[in-house]
Amino acid sequence: MFKSNVGGLDRALRIIAGLALLAGFFMMPDAPYRWFLLIGIVPLATGLMGSCPAYGIFGLSTCPMKKG
Repeated sequence: MFKSNVGGLDRALRIIAGLALLAGFFMMPDAPYRWFLLIGIVPLATGLMGSCPAYGIFGLSTCPMKKG
């Protein structure tokens, strides 16, 4: 369905960043900027799917080149 355009390191960093932002959302219930931390859903989802729509729009990819 989606063309994979997110490489291994990029994918791991996205997942870590997404989880950190979402953890901040739950760990700071009284922070006035708490709702902005939900942006962590985006890097988490793109990391788990292995595909980034913005990369697709700009023709970018961090996946290694396939040999053959």
